[in-house]
Amino acid sequence: MTREQHLAFCKKCLNRKLNMQVGLVCSLTGEKANFESECPSFQLDESVVIEKIDDVESVDHSVVLGKLSNENLAKFKSEQDYPKALIVGIIVGILGAALWGMITVITSFQIGYMAIAVGAGVGFSMRVVGKGIDPMFGITGGAIALFACVLGNFFSSMGFVANAVELSFFETLGVFDYSQLLTLMGETFSPIDLLFYGIAAYAGYRFSFRTFTEKDVHELGN
Repeated sequence: MTREQHLAFCKKCLNRKLNMQVGLVCSLTGEKANFESECPSFQLDESVVIEKIDDVESVDHSVVLGKLSNENLAKFKSEQDYPKALIVGIIVGILGAALWGMITVITSFQIGYMAIAVGAGVGFSMRVVGKGIDPMFGITGGAIALFACVLGNFFSSMGFVANAVELSFFETLGVFDYSQLLTLMGETFSPIDLLFYGIAAYAGYRFSFRTFTEKDVHELGN
């Protein structure tokens, strides 16, 4: 058994004793635990409540960076892949924008929550392929998410114009007078869109980083 597995027993045992040089030892032997599967002298101290370490919820990125050793920090930095994260993030952002535009045209209703979904999609995809811990991953994820939101509105505006003039989407892109684009998009803009854009950018930022659970952080510190 490892020292950590031994301590899982020792921390709850009435026979535990703190030695300032070596940590928890057995008061009966004066030594560190060395049993294989279970301790024959174990006596449960019912007054002790061992805090359960969460192995599901991710710890805030800034907290993780503050707890990583220089060695672990260097290790995780070496595993980052920013170029791949950037490419995948852009692709997912464009696909999300296209889906948003299509749904908006089909339903004739702009669903603000789609912006949040696009931002989260960009962030998660960058997290999976990039394994990033540097701030640039979050900044890039937020920027791509914001761009994708604007692009989604552009696609939906072009879709409505295409339906109105009875042309295909791509034909409309070719003949549209882009000097009128701001006016067109302004007609569909609502102040609440800024809120959704902000949340989408935050989602893109937050979800772009490699995640660590409380258990991960605890194990890295031992």
